[in-house]
Amino acid sequence: MKRTEPFVVFNLFLSVLTALMILGCSSESLYSISGQVTSGGSALSGVTMTLIGPAGRTATTDTNGNYSFGDMPIGIYTLTPSLMGYTFLPPAKSVYLDGINATAFNFSAIIGGRLATAAHTFYVKGDATLWGWGSNNSGQIGDGTTTDRANRVQVTTLSGMKTVDTGEDHTVALKSDGTVWTWGNNSNGQLGNGTTTSSSVPIQATSLSNVINVTAGYKFTVALKSDGTVWAWGINSSGQLGNGTTSDSSVPVQVTGLSTAATAVSAGFDHVLSLQNDGTVWTWGSNSKGQLGNGTTTDSSVPVQVNGVSSIIAIAAGNDFSLALRNTLFTIWAWGSNSKGQLGNGTTTDSATAVNVSGLALVTAIAAGDDHAVSLKSDGTVWTWGDNSNGQLGNGTATGSTTPVQVTGLSGSVAVAAGRDDSAVMKTDNTLWAWGNNSNGQLGDGTTTDRWTPVQAP
Repeated sequence: MKRTEPFVVFNLFLSVLTALMILGCSSESLYSISGQVTSGGSALSGVTMTLIGPAGRTATTDTNGNYSFGDMPIGIYTLTPSLMGYTFLPPAKSVYLDGINATAFNFSAIIGGRLATAAHTFYVKGDATLWGWGSNNSGQIGDGTTTDRANRVQVTTLSGMKTVDTGEDHTVALKSDGTVWTWGNNSNGQLGNGTTTSSSVPIQATSLSNVINVTAGYKFTVALKSDGTVWAWGINSSGQLGNGTTSDSSVPVQVTGLSTAATAVSAGFDHVLSLQNDGTVWTWGSNSKGQLGNGTTTDSSVPVQVNGVSSIIAIAAGNDFSLALRNTLFTIWAWGSNSKGQLGNGTTTDSATAVNVSGLALVTAIAAGDDHAVSLKSDGTVWTWGDNSNGQLGNGTATGSTTPVQVTGLSGSVAVAAGRDDSAVMKTDNTLWAWGNNSNGQLGDGTTTDRWTPVQAP
């Protein structure tokens, strides 16, 4: 059919308009992220929203709990909320901006909820005070003694706490001012103050500032700074400090070879996981069971990339296995040792590459113990798998499981933690519940009796 003159004119108009749009914009499309933070159904203002990605920025929620980031180029971004005294669900979110804006990128918050457990347990309350209980043979409770505690005691020398983590027999805590404090065993310099003298009271780690996350392994400690760099100190026999050597260090040294900014870190027994702002996971240290996830069983003193995982939003390192939470259907992937079924895939076969944990989706948080794992689903239920010799799976038995089982009698859970062979959660009402090994009073119920189902810590 022959084109009419009006059609030609209209077509010319569209061509001119398109050209003007191209001239008026940059060569790269720009997008936005926006959402709201609430607590108990009400808007939460004053929350710092930290965005890491091709365009790293920060914003603060307004009186309506709203925030927004605009004019951002294509790429993968990770957004993390932070406000002293609050735990956020989910802890972070990742998004790939390409062709569409991220709207209704919402978070919910609860008061308190920073929880960590090994053979000793710590909890940051809503008033940002720090409380601990359990094994104290090296002063890891921080109360100036070496007496085990079956009931919680406050670390009175610290305030304004943001988060805490427990190692084998030392503790690391982060204050809201970005400083790092440690106490307990220091035989390999894991307290980071330039000495190997243990301390039963908190001391400040040397030359660290602007820290946003901390984690503790066996006789070593790791910190993540706001610029995305990772620092480590303590024992380094397997390269777990990630600086290309196997020499111990009693002061923080920078992990080398991370090409992009890290957004989270997690320490296992003698290996480390780092989540990057592009959604990939990098690992270093011991690899005897394939816990580095790069298809080998060779140790590495510098970071190596985990094969076959992407779009990851959370990580957790166990004794010699690793977990990652993916933002696609919020499924869990695992690799490393599987002798107790801790990979959750229905087998007891080790894997040096990531395998999918069976039957779980819509997961919001993960934690890894020595040989068991704990996960929190969006409906507030808790699911566990792996070793259960001390009842750490919380299902009323001492029989291990190679696939996830539901913890008995728990609902409304909002935070999870896994210790050596015990587990703990916090519920929406800010109560703490724990189960598993209690030989050092780490369940906080005033006894040293193991529990196969959750008991409330007073």
